[in-house]
Amino acid sequence: MWQTAPPFGELIAGCRRSAVHLEMRDHYDDPDEAPRVAAWKAGHRPDPANRESWWRPWLDLVAETVARGVEIRRARIVSEPVSDYTPYLYDGTFTNVVAGEQIRWLPRRQAADIALPGNDFWLFDDRLVRFGYFSGEGLYLGDDVTDEPAVAKLCADAFEAVWMRVVPHEDYRI
Repeated sequence: MWQTAPPFGELIAGCRRSAVHLEMRDHYDDPDEAPRVAAWKAGHRPDPANRESWWRPWLDLVAETVARGVEIRRARIVSEPVSDYTPYLYDGTFTNVVAGEQIRWLPRRQAADIALPGNDFWLFDDRLVRFGYFSGEGLYLGDDVTDEPAVAKLCADAFEAVWMRVVPHEDYRI
């Protein structure tokens, strides 16, 4: 059944084993993130030694979820050469890794023979899918969830096919 997604915190709170996220866009336009992107473009980089300067609610949620025994994996399919946004994303990824996410990168050319859903998604416990919808410019438009077994299987298979080819964050170079 398809329905409007509840808040993400509720979805992750109900997760017991795994949460996987497949990102396939080269740019996301999040108005809340705009000040961080602007600061990054001006030369600011998160200081790994000063956790308070970069720790935020998302990272608390990840750390709490991983502490409950939930494995969180994120794969990012990116075009190469990368977009102007990707280096910003890359430079801040260490914060997600510190919080407990496993993050990997896959050059888009290496995904050419993988059947992928048309939208980014989160898959919770291999049974509940949350699709995120974005405009062509990367503005977030909303999301839906479904527990339809065929859709969950499509997403699980796509994610695992990507995960078999990905480069760990610490080894990926932009």
